[in-house]
Formats: sequence, C-alpha cells, structure tokens
Amino acid sequence: MANSTKSQTKVVGTTIDAMIKEGKALATIWKQTNSLKDTTKAKGFDTRLGKLLQQLKASSPVDSGQISRQTLTTHGVHIIDRRRRSEALWFVENEVECRDFIAKSKKGFTSLTALQASMRKASKEAEAPTTKVEEVEAPTTKVEPSNVGQSQPVNKQVVFDKLVKVCDANGIDMLELAEMIIDHSTAPTVTTVAA
Repeated sequence: MANSTKSQTKVVGTTIDAMIKEGKALATIWKQTNSLKDTTKAKGFDTRLGKLLQQLKASSPVDSGQISRQTLTTHGVHIIDRRRRSEALWFVENEVECRDFIAKSKKGFTSLTALQASMRKASKEAEAPTTKVEEVEAPTTKVEPSNVGQSQPVNKQVVFDKLVKVCDANGIDMLELAEMIIDHSTAPTVTTVAA
C-alpha cells in the first residue's frame, strides 16, 4: 500500500523517489568532495545539491519555504552540514552572478564560503561612495533620530514576521533558533540579593 502512494505522488515534474535517490547519491558524494571547480560544474556536488534543495523548498508546505528536518532525512541530505546546504542553495539561486564573478576574478576560490565573502566585499566596494576627503564637510545641523518603521506597534506577530525575514535573508535554520529560544526560556534565572 505504501509503494502505491509513492509511485503516484508527483512533485514539480519529478517523482519523490527520484529526489530521494538524488539525495542519497549526494550524501555519498559529500564524503569525498573538496574542489570548488568540480562541485560547481553542471553535474557537480554543490550544483546538484542546490537544485535538489531548490525543488524541496518549492514543494515545502511552509510559506517561508523552509525544508523540514523530516524531509531532509527522507531525502538523505540531513547528514550534509547545514552551512554547506545553505551555500549550495545560495549558489544555485545566484548561479549566473557567481559564474561571472569567478570568470572575472584573478584568483581561484577554494570554497563557496570564500566566494561568498569575496562577492560580498566586492559589492560593498562598488556601493561605497568615492569622494575626496577635501570635498566632504561635517554637517552643522543637528540630526533628529529617524522614526521610520516605528509607527507600527510591536506585538508577537510583528516580532515573528521580522524574525522570519531575518532568518530567511541570512540562511538561519528556524528550528535551531526555536530550540535556542525554548532553552533560554526554560533556563533557571539567577536572582541576586543585595546584602
């Protein structure tokens, strides 16, 4: 009965069985991978992993696109470090820019982490204003603090929505964050008594 359900289920043009097979193959390759040039090829580890994670994210029932621990385990990619999964997904989502940056770069990169850092540094340098020191004058007027975004009252839902956005933008696993919050709230509090 379970086999008939598996063979009938389709997700984004492919079967779940095929995605499970791909995940287990990636888990095997994960143990042997070290070269960025090899891993970012069309059939390379990071490219394949990123594309699988992109499919799993698209088929996720959660609005944020977070992939459940159970899904990661089912597809066999739970043993791959979460940072590596996050980097692979980032690479696939920014593949064109990454390949252009690698081609224009004078140095080779040893990992996706190094590539991300270098691209981040280059984008900051490109955004930085290039003005001469003598042209810059100190403002003489008092600057009032901004009240932009403060008109909305802070409640649990607002905090949650902002937390989801920050986690998504920075590749932070919300389940781990939830565990940290639970641990923090259940930790015994120490009260100091003045003598």
